[in-house]
Amino acid sequence: MASAGDHVEVGDASEHESEHTSNLKDTETNGGTNGVNTEHIANGGLQEPAHEEHDESDDVHEDGEEEVSEDESASESGSEEEDEDEDEEPALKYDLLGGSTASLLQKDSASALAVCSKFVAMGTHAGIVHALDFEGNRVKSFRPHSASIIDLCVDSTGDFVATASMDGQVVIHSLSTPESYAFDMKRPMRTVALDPNFAKNTTRAFVCGGMAGNLVMHEKGWLGHKENVLHSGEGPIWMARWRGNLIAWANDMGVKIYDMESQTRITFIDRPADSPRADLFKCTLHWQDDSTLLIAWADVIKVARVRSRPRIQTKQQSAEKILPPLMAEITALFGIEGMISGIVPYPTDPLQTASAAALTSFLVLAYTPPDTSFKDEAVVDRRQQARKLAERPELRIISRSGEELSSDVLDVPDFQTCGCNDYFLCEVPSEGETSKSYVVLNPRTIIIVKPRDRKDHITWLVERKRYEEALEQVELLEGHELNVVEIGEKYIDHLIAEGDFDKAAHMCPRVLGQDTQRWENWIFLFAQKQQLNAIIPYTPVETPRLTRLVYEMILAYFLANDRPALLRTVREWPTSNYDIAAVIVLIQSELSNIPPSSADASILMDCLVELFVANRQPGKALPYMLRLRRPNVFDLIRTNNLFTDVQDQALLLVEFDQEIVKKRQNAGENVEGTSPAIALLVDHTYSIPVARVVQQLQERPYFLFLYLDALFHKDPHLATEFADSQVTLYAEFAQPRLIDFLRASNYYSLEKAYKVCKERDYVPEMVFLLGRMGNNRAALSLIIDRLGDVERAIDFAKEQNDEDLWEDLLRYSETRPAFIRGLLENVGPEINPIRLIRRIKNGLEIPGLKEALIKILQAFNLQISLLEGCQTILEGDCATLARALHKNQNRGFFGTVGSTCPICSLPLHQDPDSITVLFLCRHVVHLTCVSGGEGLTRQPDAVLASLQGITTDFAGKIAFAASIRRRISQGCPVCHKRDEGNRT
Repeated sequence: MASAGDHVEVGDASEHESEHTSNLKDTETNGGTNGVNTEHIANGGLQEPAHEEHDESDDVHEDGEEEVSEDESASESGSEEEDEDEDEEPALKYDLLGGSTASLLQKDSASALAVCSKFVAMGTHAGIVHALDFEGNRVKSFRPHSASIIDLCVDSTGDFVATASMDGQVVIHSLSTPESYAFDMKRPMRTVALDPNFAKNTTRAFVCGGMAGNLVMHEKGWLGHKENVLHSGEGPIWMARWRGNLIAWANDMGVKIYDMESQTRITFIDRPADSPRADLFKCTLHWQDDSTLLIAWADVIKVARVRSRPRIQTKQQSAEKILPPLMAEITALFGIEGMISGIVPYPTDPLQTASAAALTSFLVLAYTPPDTSFKDEAVVDRRQQARKLAERPELRIISRSGEELSSDVLDVPDFQTCGCNDYFLCEVPSEGETSKSYVVLNPRTIIIVKPRDRKDHITWLVERKRYEEALEQVELLEGHELNVVEIGEKYIDHLIAEGDFDKAAHMCPRVLGQDTQRWENWIFLFAQKQQLNAIIPYTPVETPRLTRLVYEMILAYFLANDRPALLRTVREWPTSNYDIAAVIVLIQSELSNIPPSSADASILMDCLVELFVANRQPGKALPYMLRLRRPNVFDLIRTNNLFTDVQDQALLLVEFDQEIVKKRQNAGENVEGTSPAIALLVDHTYSIPVARVVQQLQERPYFLFLYLDALFHKDPHLATEFADSQVTLYAEFAQPRLIDFLRASNYYSLEKAYKVCKERDYVPEMVFLLGRMGNNRAALSLIIDRLGDVERAIDFAKEQNDEDLWEDLLRYSETRPAFIRGLLENVGPEINPIRLIRRIKNGLEIPGLKEALIKILQAFNLQISLLEGCQTILEGDCATLARALHKNQNRGFFGTVGSTCPICSLPLHQDPDSITVLFLCRHVVHLTCVSGGEGLTRQPDAVLASLQGITTDFAGKIAFAASIRRRISQGCPVCHKRDEGNRT
């Protein structure tokens, strides 16, 4: 057996007696068949017609019991196959052609079919041709014959319809013009084929054939149509089809192909020897393209491909004959179960399984004979001669390798009485494969068949509750009109019915999108099913925003079942989604019913803090934050200016703050500086009165010490009322800092402070206090007797600057060598070293006396050297400055006629008799502008005086200048004004 891909070269017409392939039936099939009626009902298509019950008593044999048992087993196996096929998606969808079809076939029956892109042409047994559009509406009807129409053909333009009838007539009728042709062939006609360009060519060529056994070509000339017999003598012509330059026809011997260009028959494809009668099981020819012919005869399918013949020939072949330029080869050959009523090419469906062939498959209309009596025509038994009821036809998709990819049983009316030749299958011409459709005809109905597209695939998935796959397919489908939400809601409802609430909730965002109402409906359904926790994680918060009732219901659910989730939700959700006041009341009510120290109480208080802050009520959140010991309480107070709210919470604030400090210290952190709580209380004394804070911290002295200490460092005057308490607190908690406080503050009681220090034996502090009280001798005595610190005693004496105290110190030191040495080493301007040395008793041994004396002498010499050096520097500076002054006073002065007096702002030389005075500070003014300069006369000019006989010498000039100097008491008036602050 030849299979797909095997190339069997077929000889030309003269060699048709060559050996041909036999036993072509391929017994391998692909599973059972699916009844199509239920699928049709789901798609609004075919309905299973009610048919009359028939008496099958003639079919019952003597061994009926065995047949019944076999039928039962067959029905069981069939039901199992149907169950298995329920999950297999059909490849095709079906629709009955409505409109006028039912009324036209009510009293007549269809006998022939032709399809073009514009309409469906149907011929009937009454000889009528009906042109119907694809909605079933009648476009045109005419009756060209008086007997059954056997074959129809429509040209490529859809304008001419050719018919062949049992009445021996061939009629070509135009649907748009009055043009019409009728030919009486005298014998019943079986087929007619128009030139594809019949309407365009003036020859109006066509071929026809019938029971006479002649294939005749008619061409229109000047004198009418002329006939040309292309073939004859091999029995009736059963079918002819014309494509391009190739004409294929079938007779009792086989199939031949004629080339119009070379005017030769190019090939012969023989008919299997054991084929049944051609008049019972017709041959179907269909041109897939210009070079591929599909041949289906009985139960065998052949695919013939026409191609150019190779030009390489032997000399002997060239001498014998000239072969046609074209040749044909069989590219596929296989058999199927049942007889073939029609075949067309079927494009590979993208939704088909992976086993689908990559090449074009075949759509086959299969007819299953009720028995095998057609193989034996000379039977004697009358029961075998009786006509059996036929089975429903099947529409199969078969790959080029012969594998059955899909099979649907067609539930058509009156199928019991139909034969193989009563069914027709045609392809609707279309430009693209995506819009492919097919037409199936039986005597009573017309079915439109289309490949199932992605929309149909989605519908099929939905019907089988495979919603998730359906949604994935919808997302891949662009520009669809499918209701995604409806599919998704069915899926969600299915998951809920199955109890898979988590997955149902997971699908909600994908399905519901921005539809607020649908979201709310499903959330309420989950709540009704007590599965609200499943959908809460997927509930939209912002887009879309649902009604407050939904969010409040979720918060109430968390309050009752999951309080940590309540806290997370309160922090994450926008407060505008719910009524904050209502939620606060609800949480407070729940908080009052649980122990305050429980973990749930802490969570609820956290929730209240978040809600109060969000509701702009931070003052109400403050008590809960303090109870919860939240570190951000101080930030809350500062940010929201809650200082008046913490007036009575000072102790709680400081306690909480110190707990944080201890934790940080235990963690190894370096804690320095004022704590946040103390800093807050100190920085806002105008809102948090000091007296109120001190009153609250009295029970905790250390906290009071921290507060007063910080307060004193900020402003000593703020803690004046509590200075005595501070002395006690410093003495208890910070003794090293007590002396600093005693020195810095003037508001404590000296007696009380001395008592406190005396009780704790703080000698330095006692010394300081005795000094402040004026008891310097007692203080000095404490230093000498208790401390023994000569330097401290000297410092104390220096601080007091009391001569009697120095005398006491010297007297106390007379018998104490260490003090004498200390005094010698630290002697200064306050005490004369000679005075100390003279008080040293003879014979008193003083360790380090020599070194002390040497130190004193060295210091003395150093002082003398410093004094001498300073004197030298001073003398040098004085000399330098004196020279500079002398130089400045002796240098020339430049003046012009336009120079003005800085006092009166008049020109200096406005009057020849005016006297100007030049001061050593370089200021030049009128003599009259100087205080005391009035009344002085100008000294005569020396030249004029000599001419007049008046003698003037240098001494006279000096005397005149001296008289002016005596009269001018204030010196330069300009400098005088400047010194008084009136700068010019």
